[in-house]
Amino acid sequence: LSGRLHCYEGHPMSVVTYYVRVLRLLGVQNLVLTNAAGAVNEAFRPGDVMLVQDHIKLAPESPLTGEHLPEFGPMFFDMTRAYDPKLCALCRAAAEEAGIALKEGVYCYFAGPQYETPAEIRAARILGADAVGMSTVPEVIAAASCGVRTAALSLITNMAAGVTGAPLSGDEVIEQGYRSYGDMSTLVGVLVRSMGQSRFAGS
Repeated sequence: LSGRLHCYEGHPMSVVTYYVRVLRLLGVQNLVLTNAAGAVNEAFRPGDVMLVQDHIKLAPESPLTGEHLPEFGPMFFDMTRAYDPKLCALCRAAAEEAGIALKEGVYCYFAGPQYETPAEIRAARILGADAVGMSTVPEVIAAASCGVRTAALSLITNMAAGVTGAPLSGDEVIEQGYRSYGDMSTLVGVLVRSMGQSRFAGS
């Protein structure tokens, strides 16, 4: 896979998540997603990596809206373990091995492309969010539907709107992403190696 699509680019969720279903048909059992996110939790700092424990989706759309395709799982399904506990445990072990202080928290999905308002960030904090972003959740829903075990890692690239009082900038997000790319790349590399060593893919 090279890159990803986003709903804010004008694509429906069914298109954004198309690759998840292709991977499932190819026999992929485990999916590790990454994203850039803004910190709602004031204990976080740009450069931190957060393991997503759960998510909040405030956008009404779903990637499964429309005709039900039984080969990709039920239309009504449980999301309690959408972020697979065993795969998340491997993420924690990989972070420890790599010497990366892994944060954990709840990711709140906003549709974008505009950044959230300070009031929206305050609301997200009250709801229990630790970070906000504009991706990942559609793919997690599609993966949960068709039985693909999933974990997600958020690279914290900025403090969310209203946290510091400074205006948000797309250039800032990209710059921080480049600065912190090494930690995320190292963590994913260790994680993939440990998955192979533990034969996790066949468990």
